[in-house]
Amino acid sequence: MAKNLLIVESPAKAKTINKYLGKDFTVLASYGHVRDLVPKEGAVDPDRGFAMRYDLIEKNEKHVDAIAKAAKGADALYLATDPDREGEAISWHIAEILRERGLLEGKTLQRVVFTEITPRAIKEAMTQPRQIATDLVDAQQARRALDYLVGFNLSPVLWRKVQRGLSAGRVQSPALRMIVEREEEIEAFIAREYWSIEAECAHPTQTFTAKLNKLDGKKFEQFTVTDGDTAESARQRIVKAANGALHVTDVASKERKRRPSPPFTTSTLQQEGSRKLGFTTRKTMQVAQKLYEGVTLGDEGTVGLISYMRTDSVSLSEEALGEIRDVIARDYGTRALPDKPNTYQTKSKNAQEAHEAVRPTSALRTPAQVSRFLSDDERRLYELIWKRAVASQMVPATLNTVSVDLAAGSEHSFRASGTTVVDPGFLAVYEEGKDTKTSEDEDEGRKLPAMKIGDRVPLERIHADQHFTQPPPRFTEAALVKALEEYGIGRPSTYASIIQTLLFRKYVEMEGRSFRPSDVGRAVSKFLSSHFTQYVDYDFTAKLEDELDAVSRGEEEWVPLMEKFWGPFKELVLDKTESVDRSEATGARELGTDPKSGKPVSVRLGRYGPYAQIGTVEDEEKPEFASLRPGQSMHTIELADALELFKLPRKLGQSNGHEVSVGIGRFGPFAKRGTVYASLPKEDDPHTIDFDRAVFLIEEKEEIARNRIIKQWDDSDIQVLNGRFGPYISDGKLNGKIPKDREPASLTLEEVTQLLADTGKPVRGRFGKKKTAAKKEPAVKVAKTAVAKKAVAKKAPAKKAAKKATKKTAAKKAPAKKAVAKKAPAKKAVKKVAKA
Repeated sequence: MAKNLLIVESPAKAKTINKYLGKDFTVLASYGHVRDLVPKEGAVDPDRGFAMRYDLIEKNEKHVDAIAKAAKGADALYLATDPDREGEAISWHIAEILRERGLLEGKTLQRVVFTEITPRAIKEAMTQPRQIATDLVDAQQARRALDYLVGFNLSPVLWRKVQRGLSAGRVQSPALRMIVEREEEIEAFIAREYWSIEAECAHPTQTFTAKLNKLDGKKFEQFTVTDGDTAESARQRIVKAANGALHVTDVASKERKRRPSPPFTTSTLQQEGSRKLGFTTRKTMQVAQKLYEGVTLGDEGTVGLISYMRTDSVSLSEEALGEIRDVIARDYGTRALPDKPNTYQTKSKNAQEAHEAVRPTSALRTPAQVSRFLSDDERRLYELIWKRAVASQMVPATLNTVSVDLAAGSEHSFRASGTTVVDPGFLAVYEEGKDTKTSEDEDEGRKLPAMKIGDRVPLERIHADQHFTQPPPRFTEAALVKALEEYGIGRPSTYASIIQTLLFRKYVEMEGRSFRPSDVGRAVSKFLSSHFTQYVDYDFTAKLEDELDAVSRGEEEWVPLMEKFWGPFKELVLDKTESVDRSEATGARELGTDPKSGKPVSVRLGRYGPYAQIGTVEDEEKPEFASLRPGQSMHTIELADALELFKLPRKLGQSNGHEVSVGIGRFGPFAKRGTVYASLPKEDDPHTIDFDRAVFLIEEKEEIARNRIIKQWDDSDIQVLNGRFGPYISDGKLNGKIPKDREPASLTLEEVTQLLADTGKPVRGRFGKKKTAAKKEPAVKVAKTAVAKKAVAKKAPAKKAAKKATKKTAAKKAPAKKAVAKKAPAKKAVKKVAKA
């Protein structure tokens, strides 16, 4: 066995590094985090200095065991997890596990850090080992404890007041607030009408347009003209004064420089990945991870193509700068190379985590050279990173803007502007994308004909155009990431997970490439903004991030930070649990009165989503309920639209002696004829579907049912059936597989009986009883109490059985709940689990 053990996070990275270090090293992967807080109340104990109870992450137990086994035979251990707060914490957890198992006695344990996976960087890192940075670990512990305490205490309040199953996150909640507030701005927006007036000029060498900037001797602004009659009157006055031509009264030329953008940070990489490549933040990080961990480049072997992609830094190493400058001189000429390297100011105050910017590990590996070894997504992202890094070290672009004033008589004038590129500089390689265009952007690339003061320019026509102001746009991923960074909410490495969490919880939906908050998301945000104002406040969240950064730099202690947060927060949670009215919390609205019954019509948020209601629970008659249609929001729906919802079920006509109707049930919209129900596909709306379409769907369902049975036997319950995933065998209790080389219709009763015995698995719904009856041990796994540990230690076979049963029951959630229900201590823990 090798004398040295090096531990990294991912197997891809382990494979790459193993080739660099040789036979004296064993390189193993932890597969990410190895421990997490136990999923029960009390995992963080504020009364004991915020002591934290950890347990092994079950899916990674085998990897931890492999590390422990290798550690027994190794003389020296190196922890080479990622070079950030999370990576430092993973190294600490691995060290703690090995220490608890008595595997560190008489051995050296050191931390090594590298920001790129290349032979040079790895070998250099191995010569500069250090100890685990406890400040970084403390900062990560504090972050995890804060997230746990917020989630575990705030989520139950949401369950009671808004909807069961909801959860609140310390950082996701301010991000959700941002999206919701933008939606409210859009809804409150009142469009204003305005008119622009333009002249189309027929210059002998080139036609161009000019915008009115002076009318009747006064400056013409956006809202100078706000109706069509005024606009037409102004246009006629200008036409008359111009008399067929405009006269040049001023020509101004201004040269300016535009500097290149700095090389990528995590945040700017995510933004440009969204704008230019259409990638989600998650996809950008996944593809970047592959480029960082290593790609096989033919004879060169496996090499990491980019530096570490979680960074706030915009600086580049001397070696990287040298290579980039060589590439610029070689490919773009010495004129494109500044006298000395361009430097950029890092925004992050957190020097320990500000390594280098995201850059190619070698600028000499051009996108063209490596593209054949990459997937399409990897190629596109590598090209983006390479171009941005190279462009950041080039000379500024030189632009020339020409503005020409043209008079129409003595009282009116127009202005035309155009910008041309004198020297492209860095623009020859890369130009940063933008979320919105300015008037300056519109002028770029527009060239005006040569003109001088006194020139007469023939006028083709003058036209007036109506416009309306536009509401602020919804956030795209790029815009949201930019806003989060500007407000200091979260950290760039967390942006992808923030967005994924909001989408997973269905607090927001994607409409095109923009975020639209769901009614549930709005209810959660409104509740938190109204009752936990401080904790979704942008400044408060940003200040807390700064304090966590201060902990990571050793400037603050983490426990006093936790104490300062916890006291007021816990007090507020207890107060709001008792004092808040549920109707107010969910954002219920009364829309008006039902003209038929005279009862109030309202919209509310229920267990299955938003719904409309006629009447109240206090009425003698039970209220009527109707679900909102897709795309409708309880925050914007009007009375007339709400009343339409109560027209279901709709009767469409008769077919085969039965009434055909459509409605919405527990499992969604359906069409019905007699006793046959057919679910409506997403494209069919129960409010608008016609008779023929409904009958078609019903008959399609009947045809499927008729063809479901391939073969059956009179003296047996076993049938050969057509299923969603192909033919299978079933007796109603067990489902069995059919060999691929057998024709289902040719099977005999003897064969299907044997196949069911060999491959049968319980039909879903019955699965839980069978599994939990056989194996009760998994409940012990919920939390390793002292009692549980003793029991497991005494009965080794039972522990193995527990592991096996846990794996089986993990796939089917029902049995886990039932198994836990039989163990009183564990039941309590599971019921209170909340995702922070």
